[in-house]
This record gives sequence, C-alpha cells and structure tokens, in this order.
Amino acid sequence: MVGTSTIIAACITLFVALVLPLIIYIVYGVKNKGKGVWTAWLLGAAGFFVFQIIIRVPILNVLSLSEGFVSFATEHYIVYCLLLAFTAALFEVAGRYIVAKLMRANLTYERGIAAGLGHGGIEAMMLIGMTYINNLVYIALINSGSFDTVVEQTAALGVDTSSLVSVKEALIGTESYVFLLAGYERILTMILHVVLSLLVCYFVSRGKDWQGIVTCLVCHWLVDFVSAAVSGIVSGTVAYVIIYIFLTIVAVVSVLGIRSIKRSWKNGIKGECC
Repeated sequence: MVGTSTIIAACITLFVALVLPLIIYIVYGVKNKGKGVWTAWLLGAAGFFVFQIIIRVPILNVLSLSEGFVSFATEHYIVYCLLLAFTAALFEVAGRYIVAKLMRANLTYERGIAAGLGHGGIEAMMLIGMTYINNLVYIALINSGSFDTVVEQTAALGVDTSSLVSVKEALIGTESYVFLLAGYERILTMILHVVLSLLVCYFVSRGKDWQGIVTCLVCHWLVDFVSAAVSGIVSGTVAYVIIYIFLTIVAVVSVLGIRSIKRSWKNGIKGECC
C-alpha cells in the first residue's frame, strides 16, 4: 500500500506542475491585458516544446539505445553530465532566442516575463505533470490491489515487467517528502526559466543578441551540470540537501536578476542590467 502522506504529496506536486502554470498564465494575462502576454506565453511554450520535446529528447532516446553511449555515460559520468547539460542549455537558448526575435517588433518586459512563464510552465506540465498523473494512476491500482493483476497480464503477453515492478517498489518505498520536493523543485525551476528568457529578451531588445545568448547559455549550463553531477556523485538525503539548497540559492539570485532587468528595462538603461 502507498501511504496517505505520499498520495497527498503527489497530489500537491501534480497541482504545482500541471495546474499552477495555467493559473499563472490566466492571472498574468488578465493583469496585463492588451500587452500581448497571451501570445508571448504560447511562444515561450512552443520554444521549449519544439527544441526539447520534438528535437532533443528523441535524439537522446535514440542514443540511449546504443551500448557505447550507455557505457560512456557510466564510465565518464562527469563528462556525460557536462555534455548533457550543455545540450539542454543550447537547445533551450535556441528556442528562447527565436521567440525573442519573433517578438522583436513588440518586445517588452511583460512579454519577456510571459515567454519565460510559458517556457517553464510547459516544461513542468509535460515532464512532471504527466509523470505524476501516471504516478497517481499507479498508486490507485496498487492500493486497490489491481496492480499485480496488471503485471500478471502483461507478463502473460511475454512483455518484460521489471519496469512495472520497479515502479511499484519506488512508489511504496520512497518517502513522501521526495514527492513533495519535486513540486518545490518545479517552482524553483520555473523562476529560473523566467529570468533566462527575460535575459535573452532584454539583450535582444538592446541589440546585443550574442551577449544574451552566451549569458543565458552559460547560466543554464552550470545550473543543469551541478544538479546532475551532485545527484550522480552523492546519494541519499545528503544529495537532496545539496541540490535543493543550491536550487533555492539559484532561484533567489534569479528573482534579484528579474528585478534588476525590470529596473533597467523600465528606465531605458542601455548598459548592463545586472
């Protein structure tokens, strides 16, 4: 049986990842009516969807089928993390840049924020929201006693059921706070996405495209690398403590960065924003 605390934690994370981005979209859109933020959110979401879901993820899925790639990732984990983080940063900054250029004729602070909310929101909805819908379906099957029947029926078809068994063990054995942390991580990550998209939009609006691209690329690369490297090197509670302290600090810095960009944008400062 999956405990009540785990179910509650999973529901909270599902709300944060799937419902909260839509609430923010609606509230921000209504608050900034007539400023083009509705379309900016959709463009930001499309930038992530096309470059990550349509292009990068399928490439990684194909590579993961190669024994050589898997061996390289295992034997050279740090280098693998560096490359994985770099590709994530590269593909996403490409999406952010194209979105900024599409909005170039009417590129405002409000639209830059909206693009970041769309980028981070659709990522949360697709990667975490969909996962937690599956988790809650599995939990319902486990607690109703139907999960084992599904496993037996799957095995009867000659399909490997090891992944299903692993899912059951994880859902039963994982502490509830881990599921809750996933929601907290999404909030921190969405804040980071906002400042990264805003950075690109700000520099594009100032005609400093490459400065925005490089700044965003490096920041995204470092954050992704540190998170991935720590999770692979350190295990257990210590890893969670390190990663979430790091991500919280990143989110705080991101908020300060957003405020700094806002001042520069609103005041029409042509120099550095941060």
